[in-house]
Amino acid sequence: MVKITADSTCDLSAEIVENYDITITPLTIMVGDKAYIDGVDITPDDIFRYVDEEGKTCKTAAINAFDYEQVFGKYSAEYEGVVHINISSDFSSCHQNALQAAQSFDNVYVIDSKNLSTGSGHLVYAAALMAKEGHSAEEICAAVEKMIPFVDASFVIDTLDYLYKGGRCSGLELLGAKVLKIKPSIEVVKGSMKVGKKYRGGLEQCILRYLNDKMSDIGSIDKKRIFLTHCRCPQEIVEKVESSLKKDFGFDDVIITEAGCTISSHCGPGTLGVLYIRNNEKTSIQV
Repeated sequence: MVKITADSTCDLSAEIVENYDITITPLTIMVGDKAYIDGVDITPDDIFRYVDEEGKTCKTAAINAFDYEQVFGKYSAEYEGVVHINISSDFSSCHQNALQAAQSFDNVYVIDSKNLSTGSGHLVYAAALMAKEGHSAEEICAAVEKMIPFVDASFVIDTLDYLYKGGRCSGLELLGAKVLKIKPSIEVVKGSMKVGKKYRGGLEQCILRYLNDKMSDIGSIDKKRIFLTHCRCPQEIVEKVESSLKKDFGFDDVIITEAGCTISSHCGPGTLGVLYIRNNEKTSIQV
């Protein structure tokens, strides 16, 4: 049997993780000079409280090579192979550290998802399905690597406050977004984040327009599975998006997950994205 492991950034639900015996390696969340373990002793609600009520800054820190080596050492001895899937190497040094740790073992395979959140979660889920079916580590790696260019990941952000506090947008951009009620979409293209289409208006209106834009090329989308991932987005909006994905666009399986601490610390509450597999490569942002 093959063991599947992944960073906590993959944002899969506890149910999926448990059902498919996926081991999650957590990143560190720094709140000021205090370190917390993602999903263990800090949650997105904690982050929102620290930022919004206490005015603190929350940042993420990569998993170091020693911690990866501890995980790989445990499972490489118990399984025929270990396949680990990382957040994009453009976003974090996690992948580099995992590669370094894997050099100590001859049956550990490390994959750069070139994505984040349930964009990489799609790959982890597919790998776990294959592992459960008895495929070898080599077969799983080949299939996952082939999938990577076809993952379409994007989010709409309700407020730029968190990006501003994290140093990822300027004060002028923040002010302009507030005055014009702009809610930008963020898209992942070839492992990097790009600003996509900018929507104006209330959150629900913007998200539903974003959804229609993403589904405008429905013929090029694999409708077998789609992730609807959000950071404390109002339940009525989540339900409307879910209903539309099922009834209007015909997806077989709509999996709703809540984003973990990494996405939450960068994007803030009200963020929502639909993440799916295309039938052709994603090579540009949607504008």
